[in-house]
Amino acid sequence: MRLRRAGLEDMPALAVLHRLTVRACLPFLPELHTAQEDLAYFCDQLFPSNTVWLVETDGMILGYAAATPGWLNHLYVHSDHHGRGVGERLLRQVMDGQDGLQLWAFQKNAAARRFYERHAFRLQALTDGARNEEQEPDALYAWTRVSDG
Repeated sequence: MRLRRAGLEDMPALAVLHRLTVRACLPFLPELHTAQEDLAYFCDQLFPSNTVWLVETDGMILGYAAATPGWLNHLYVHSDHHGRGVGERLLRQVMDGQDGLQLWAFQKNAAARRFYERHAFRLQALTDGARNEEQEPDALYAWTRVSDG
């Protein structure tokens, strides 16, 4: 497995990975966008405004993370590669050099919530879903680096 910074040329593959992963792991979400709209979002919005990392093996992208200072905005791992350290590797990369991070997770995404809680993220708030376009209840998590002193 190789971790590297994603480039604009990776956005088509990440958009496909995102779509497949959401369908497999979050079947309760409505499908609000076409594949073309996903690609436009990744190229025109996500990539320019986030630092994007990916993990790949033999040229196949296994997962990606997108972050802005203080926020983990996306972390998705292909469902065939869950439990193999891909998500942890991406999360550690995003956490590196940060004093704290926040993220949103859907309340029904129990696997993701357990993953973040295992990595010292703590629940801050639950919402009714009014803040996201899927209108799905979500949970705000936060992590703060523990100082050595």
